[in-house]
Amino acid sequence: MDISTIDLVVFTVYALVILGIGFFVSRGKKGVEKSAEDYFLAGKSLPWWAIGASLIAANISAEQFIGMSGSGFALGLAIASYEWMAAITLLVVGKYFLPIFIEKGLYTIPQFVEKRFSTNLKTILAVFWIALFVFVNLTTVLFLGGKALDTILGTGDGSMLINAIIGLGLFAAAYSLWGGLAAVAWTDVVQVIILIFGGLLMTYFALINVTDSGSFIDGMKYVYHAAPERFSMILDKGEIITPNGKDAWFDLPGIAVLVGGIWVANLYYWGFNQYIIQRTLAAKNLKEGQKGIAFAAFLKLIIPVIVVLPGIIAYVMNLDASGTLDMAKLANEGFISDSGQVANDNAAPWLIKNFIPSGLKGLILAALAAAIVSSLASMLNSTSTIFTMDIYKSLLNKDASDRTMVRVGRLSGLAALIIAMLIAPKLGSLGQVFQFIQEYTGVVSPGILAVFLTGLFYKRATNNAAIWGVLLSIPMAMYFKVGPNEWSDSAVFVTLPFMHQMMFTAIGSILVIMGISAIEGNNTDAKAIVLSKKLFATDPSFNVGAVVVMVITAFLYAFFW
Repeated sequence: MDISTIDLVVFTVYALVILGIGFFVSRGKKGVEKSAEDYFLAGKSLPWWAIGASLIAANISAEQFIGMSGSGFALGLAIASYEWMAAITLLVVGKYFLPIFIEKGLYTIPQFVEKRFSTNLKTILAVFWIALFVFVNLTTVLFLGGKALDTILGTGDGSMLINAIIGLGLFAAAYSLWGGLAAVAWTDVVQVIILIFGGLLMTYFALINVTDSGSFIDGMKYVYHAAPERFSMILDKGEIITPNGKDAWFDLPGIAVLVGGIWVANLYYWGFNQYIIQRTLAAKNLKEGQKGIAFAAFLKLIIPVIVVLPGIIAYVMNLDASGTLDMAKLANEGFISDSGQVANDNAAPWLIKNFIPSGLKGLILAALAAAIVSSLASMLNSTSTIFTMDIYKSLLNKDASDRTMVRVGRLSGLAALIIAMLIAPKLGSLGQVFQFIQEYTGVVSPGILAVFLTGLFYKRATNNAAIWGVLLSIPMAMYFKVGPNEWSDSAVFVTLPFMHQMMFTAIGSILVIMGISAIEGNNTDAKAIVLSKKLFATDPSFNVGAVVVMVITAFLYAFFW
């Protein structure tokens, strides 16, 4: 891709602005040491608009910007259920989960497990989350981001991959490790503006290049009429076959995207994921946190225009006269991987490389970098928070000073980044990366969700029951995940969409916890959460925002059903 001087200037200005804000926020008060609360929770000072922006910036990364566009190319608009149903999930989290977390004064999600169950279970889950952040989240974002930059700026042959990974990692580390959550959250406000504006710009230029008229409206009409099935939200079996021959129903099984297993994925991610929920724990108060969540829910409704629609446009642009994918054209455009499979995740980089005019590519690259760097910074901060608060202070140095904890936080974040940067280049092509991540996170998320839901709302749940529930969830999930693939002829195993697998595993884990708790004869656990109507009372501003989001979401599903 030809990069003009103006592109380089725009991208350089973006980088300098982000670093400048990060270092300015990180400077602290002269002569005053940064406390653990300052570093890990931004001094509990974040206003609602910063929380909402930071939630979206942390969420939208290469896995969405690149991976979800790839799923849009493969599956169509139906993949947007992860975004639109997330808006509803956020409202549930704001009303029913956040009040309890704020009341408990949590720094980390594992701390809730300790307060409700035991230190042993907290340590188990803390180790799990650190491993997940380092070996899955950080590595995947670095790899996808590096691959995207290699495709856009280079030849796509991997020659720039390692340099891009190192550059992205160091950029995120430069301000996040020094400034902590405050630097991450306040830079996210700028990042999310660039991300949304740049993403909308990419969609606009893709649409005006679909037809010869150069009209945005004509482009939208053409895309819709050329592939109307790609705008179906609720899929029937056999309705859409992906470019690599898979029935899309197995990824998004009909009505389950509304009332089924998608709730397991979304409640786990938005309610109990440290690098997401941490910015709400840093709110000035509960009211600000809930307004921030409502703001984020509204922004989620816009995101598919940025991360799904470009994939559908790229799909339509590569159709032949008969309305099927032109495989020869795809091969020429670099969409065919070494294994002969269609590389769906090349959709967004291909659009950027071929259809964004010189002079605006720098802004689009800034938007892509904003998506990647903001998520990396959030993951690094949350990894260091969990390690410092739940491993180091809890097990290794209970009397650690604030100064020591901040230093440990910085060093542990740096170590996590180095490990991820070493692993990331070794990741091969993962096809639909977004879908891949959902499926394999879905092996462990149902059991963890079961522990949290019973811990929050089932007073009889015991520590032993919770441990057995989370441990037995893995073989349950593997029964659905591995069994049908390895022993397809056996009547013992059934092949189900992974959303159904997650739902059945979550229900099974909850039943295990309830059953063992009943066997132990526990009427009300001593650490049970005391619930009241007053605890879940919400401010009118949150209620109005929630109603608006629910009405818009209902309209979108009714229109694209």
